[in-house]
Amino acid sequence: MATNLSDEKQQNDTPTSIGSPLNERRQLADLYGDASIDPAYQAKAHMLNRAIQEIGMGKYQWYLFVVAGFGWFADSVWPLLSGLILSPVVAEFHFNGPFLTLASNVGLLVGAIFWGMGCDVWGRRWSFNLTLLIAGLFGIAAGGSPNFVTLASLMAVLGTGVGGNLPVDSAVFLDFVPGSHQYLLTILSIWFCLGQLLASLIAWPLIANFSCTETTTTCRRADNMGWRYLLFCLGGITLFLWGLRFFTFKLLESPRYLVGIGQDADAVAVIHQLAAYNSTNCDLTVEKLAYIPGPTRGATRCIISESSKFSLTHIKALFATPKMAWSTSLLISLWGIIGLASTLYNSFLPYLLTSRGAHFGDGSLYITYRNQVILSALGVPGALLAGWTVDRPYIGRKGTLAIAAGLTGGFLFASTTARSSNDLLGWNCGYVFCSNIMYGVLYAISPEIFPAKDRGTGNGLTAMATRLFGVLAPIIALYANLATAVPVYIAGALIIFAGLLTLFLPYEPRGKASI
Repeated sequence: MATNLSDEKQQNDTPTSIGSPLNERRQLADLYGDASIDPAYQAKAHMLNRAIQEIGMGKYQWYLFVVAGFGWFADSVWPLLSGLILSPVVAEFHFNGPFLTLASNVGLLVGAIFWGMGCDVWGRRWSFNLTLLIAGLFGIAAGGSPNFVTLASLMAVLGTGVGGNLPVDSAVFLDFVPGSHQYLLTILSIWFCLGQLLASLIAWPLIANFSCTETTTTCRRADNMGWRYLLFCLGGITLFLWGLRFFTFKLLESPRYLVGIGQDADAVAVIHQLAAYNSTNCDLTVEKLAYIPGPTRGATRCIISESSKFSLTHIKALFATPKMAWSTSLLISLWGIIGLASTLYNSFLPYLLTSRGAHFGDGSLYITYRNQVILSALGVPGALLAGWTVDRPYIGRKGTLAIAAGLTGGFLFASTTARSSNDLLGWNCGYVFCSNIMYGVLYAISPEIFPAKDRGTGNGLTAMATRLFGVLAPIIALYANLATAVPVYIAGALIIFAGLLTLFLPYEPRGKASI
């Protein structure tokens, strides 16, 4: 096989190969230096990478950075929402609070599995365009809920759309960005931070001014419209973003996905459409892409995927070799552990700020949501710092994730020492800043490591892990005493442990091109 790959390199270095010799020297090394990936797919992915690198980072990719960011935005706004509306909704409907988060996380779990794995089966475009539509429609509908059962049901359906955003959108972005600009996948988490900030800014006046007061014995709907207004606003914003994505931007189908199902001509056509959109040229041809090195030469066109039905093919590919299996297992574990810790803490952060603030004598809704805005704003510089550190030598993705996770857990421990509301806010500022770095890298390193032909499935498995443990978090909260520091200690310890696990990942994407 080494000889065949060498022959391919010699062929690609001829004057008829893609790009100039200078462009060839600019290509990043392949992430997979072993036999973890199907050699036929790997050879074709190399050609596609060279073509996209030759086209460069242009207008199409920057537009995609914006519309793909809408997925990060939705994934931030809607899971956060159950915490933002928890206090007024409990006051009106009189239920055990964690059940709302449980319903939301069940929907997120289903969405992660369905859309993540599905985009490897029927392609990226349908999944990319439907997830936001579902979230926006059911978000608005949830605002009119007459009782808790209706609200929880609509939040669960809403979650099925939201849960597919990150698995699909991260795969879409990596399919078109040049290897030299993969760090932008980490910076895409700035949309996550902006979503948190906008949701908190809208919630602050609405919840503070249109909610039942603490002295109210009977909370009527007319006196408690703030959380409904919030759902209407965020649902409308999500629908607007879907409209921008659907009507003003034409998403091209993933060329790696097309190659994976044997549609070489369509993949080449997409590459040329990308080049035309960016006002540049590319000399990739079907004949060059159809070249398959080694014993697979002369095989039928569908060399990677034999059908378009759900099967275990994509899952098996992620465990095909011991190294790949170890990598996939570690990523799933990381997402599950961090998902459990963060959901347990973040979902009830507004409640914690209110209850602890009341203990400190300043637990009004106004102060609670003011503090939430402050915390959300800190995520923006965190996302930018993450995008810078992941490309630093000796640090990379793994080092940044490990350091950020350790600091995140440390700030959680430190928050238990707070003796005033301002102390608690200060420690939470450190936690939010570092956790946004942690999540920014985590959202990027997983899709970068998974090969594109199985990337949606891999993203779905990791998202499934964090959503599954996210379902467990409110169940734990049902039986835990949130007035004590025990849940905080548990969350901090889990995140620090996840940071240590990061160091054992066998692949480091820094300086290497995903395929």
